Amino acid sequence: MSVEKLRAWWAFRQGLLGDATGKSPGEILQATGWVRGLGGVAPYLALFARGGISREAADEAAAKLEIHELPAARGCTYVVPACDFAVALKAGEPFEWNEMKVAAKLGVTDKEIAKLCDAVLDALKKGPLEPDEIRGATGKASRSLGEEGKKKGLSTTLPLAIGLLQASGEIRRVSTNGRFDQQRYRYALWRPNPLEKSNLTAELANIELARRFFSWAGPATLDEFQTFAGSSKKAAQAAMEPLKLDTIDGDRLILAEQRDEFESFKIPKQARYALLASIDGITLFRRGLKDVTDDKKLAETKELGNHSIVDRGRIVGLWEFDPEANAIVWAPLIPKNKDLEKAVARTEAFIREQLGDARSYSLDSAKSRTPRIAALRKLAAK
Repeated sequence: MSVEKLRAWWAFRQGLLGDATGKSPGEILQATGWVRGLGGVAPYLALFARGGISREAADEAAAKLEIHELPAARGCTYVVPACDFAVALKAGEPFEWNEMKVAAKLGVTDKEIAKLCDAVLDALKKGPLEPDEIRGATGKASRSLGEEGKKKGLSTTLPLAIGLLQASGEIRRVSTNGRFDQQRYRYALWRPNPLEKSNLTAELANIELARRFFSWAGPATLDEFQTFAGSSKKAAQAAMEPLKLDTIDGDRLILAEQRDEFESFKIPKQARYALLASIDGITLFRRGLKDVTDDKKLAETKELGNHSIVDRGRIVGLWEFDPEANAIVWAPLIPKNKDLEKAVARTEAFIREQLGDARSYSLDSAKSRTPRIAALRKLAAK
């Protein structure tokens, strides 16, 4: 199996060959995969690269709950389409209960947290509140867990209650300014609860999670799905078994209904450049970077340290946004050409006019980015 065909197919399934043009934000996420946020620009870049979605359109879709950022696979937050809210929440629910196991060792009881959850729900009946406002409204229902709690990442009991209420679909986290690329939130009651009419068990949710993953990322390996789901190998195998996946190229697996299309798929002759975030699905769904790059140094790393430029599933460049220069700094891994320069210019204009910056995550700043930008300039000068 040629790696070029695999890469191009992954790009096709990810909507990076022009296949998502004209779709709504929700339709794009449903077809190509959930997107990590982390208070950075990944959701915006993912939607812009795939469907030319503006920041305003993405924010409007979030305001209308056509898409939403919520705890999902592995307990990580993803921006998810409305049709997948129940699956995402159910897949992420067990990871919130892991925090309770830690809290139990600090003397926190289920009864105590249940009372605190009720107090939070009562407080939110008056409208969305920020965490400090919830703390004030619930009074003594929450408490400090002292120095030992701080060591374990649990300063008070309030985050436990908020996490469990989010995972159960009772409340949702709302950006204070309506944007994905920041991490200041309020919490609101979620009515109707997206799990209210769902008959998903944990096992069924994992099967649906596997179905989605292999639709977005197949042919993929058991290890890749296990990493995405954050499950044990046994649980991953159990989730995959009902799908009756076909084997392709050794240990890679694909949905049976996609096999014929994959076999007949032809690699586009024309380059399809896309500027993506460092945590975009085209790389995030893979186990390491060796399958999506020809660069030897990159192939040895597990995660991207910069945003990427991708062509038909292959990383062909790295980039960062320099807010002081108000410009993209980039280093190609292939010879420069006009189409590549146009793709950079297009994304640069999008960031300037609609985003203002391109942070990888919430704590990313112009200052922390300086070494990465300097390294890219050095690489580009070679």
